[in-house]
Amino acid sequence: MSQILVTGATGFVGRRLCHLASEQGHRVIAAVRQARKEHAALKAAQVVETGDLCPETAWDAALFDGTDAIIHLAARVHQMQETAADPEREYQRMNTGATLTLARACAGQVRRFVYVSSIHSMRTLWPERLTEQSACAPDSPYGRSKLDAEQALTELARETGLEVTILRPPPVFGPGQVGRLLTMFRAVQRGLPLPRLASRRSLIYVDNLADALIQCAVHPAAAGKTYLVSDGEEVSLAELLQRMGQAFGRRTWLVPAPASVIRTAARLTGRSTTAERLLGSLTVDSSRIQQELDWQPPFSLDDGLAATAAWMKQAN
Repeated sequence: MSQILVTGATGFVGRRLCHLASEQGHRVIAAVRQARKEHAALKAAQVVETGDLCPETAWDAALFDGTDAIIHLAARVHQMQETAADPEREYQRMNTGATLTLARACAGQVRRFVYVSSIHSMRTLWPERLTEQSACAPDSPYGRSKLDAEQALTELARETGLEVTILRPPPVFGPGQVGRLLTMFRAVQRGLPLPRLASRRSLIYVDNLADALIQCAVHPAAAGKTYLVSDGEEVSLAELLQRMGQAFGRRTWLVPAPASVIRTAARLTGRSTTAERLLGSLTVDSSRIQQELDWQPPFSLDDGLAATAAWMKQAN
């Protein structure tokens, strides 16, 4: 078994990752911004306070002797309501600069550095299924910061011999989630009328992502590789909404929604970007990680939807 340092350990993915890695017998060191009493509930051998995520973060206290791998989750993620005066700078500072600081501290001490990037380092929307060979053309400050971090890590790996593995997940869902997917779940739960859309999506259930990250940390073949990962299904938004409804035990109310009507309404309400996200597709091919690391998602899409629905029912 391995000793694994997890950054962003208190986040949505981080908590599940710590829990699963501990269950699998690994020794987990959880890096947190600020240690609090509730962090004692983390499934970790030790919780270490590292302060704010920035290029000046001092990681020495977290880099214990014998650490085999680091799974770097800590990041500035998509902001539903941006407050930074210069978002591009903030994303670069936290997602690129801070990542490189940590990786440099690891070089010579830690064997494997697993970087949790994002499918947004490639595209926001794309009609064809993305593979690891697809060209990267990020169109958001978040996506650009993630790609810049990937490239900086690849260069550092060449210079130092640090084993870098990059994982690019699509949107992640599950108990404890926030953001646009939670809004979608809530609309289905409330029985609101929703548009019948044919645009297609790949998703990943949080426990599947956690399992894939552990495999990236321990499998010898993962060194120097970049992987796309998903639940293994590609579904239309209409089908996804229907299956969410099934998870809640209710019928989903879908109504016809021509793209022209959606775009016109969005333009009048200043939500054109949101409309294009709904109308566009984003799917990934995760066959490479399945073949090279002998990895299969432990849970189906419906398993994840059921767990999320159960959590939401309990929270109400």
